[in-house]
Amino acid sequence: MAEQNLAGLRVAILATDGFESVELVEPRRALDEAGAKTTVIAPKGGSIYGMKHHDKAGQVKVDLELTAAKPSDFYAVLLPGGALNADALRVEKSAQEFVREFDHNGKPIAFICHAPWLLVSAGLTKARTLTSFHTIQDDIRNAGGKWEDKEVVVDRNWVSSRQPSDIPAFNRQMLALFGERKARAKAST
Repeated sequence: MAEQNLAGLRVAILATDGFESVELVEPRRALDEAGAKTTVIAPKGGSIYGMKHHDKAGQVKVDLELTAAKPSDFYAVLLPGGALNADALRVEKSAQEFVREFDHNGKPIAFICHAPWLLVSAGLTKARTLTSFHTIQDDIRNAGGKWEDKEVVVDRNWVSSRQPSDIPAFNRQMLALFGERKARAKAST
């Protein structure tokens, strides 16, 4: 696949304490290397800590607090997984509104592992096809979504993956989706 040119694309990374470290760091690196400008957004400022499964795994600086973030300032959003992160974000009304606005406007949403919990709580999964960490497939199905056990699933403006081992495929599809949407937007102007 040709390398994606995402120069100038502003991508929000929505996360909080307990994110799965590799699921934020590796996709962010892929986006940055493709020329995107990534911004870590969290409910609180300062920094948030990551996890490597059950163990703490470093911190990431928060660039913008969620209350100050405007979806209209971003082209796409990346939602890393991690059970603690996803469980905390799903009950944040401002996080639900943030992703609802992205989806309402057809903007790309890339998510992995437990991250779909936010989309379930935001009421967005009905009639959508996605994947996730296998332990939350019932939540997705109960919310009206179609869950598939594949390393990566693309459904319109969504790209999803199951777990850290899927990150190479996830990154390829995320970059392809973001690039395709960027080209389509440019062609329509």
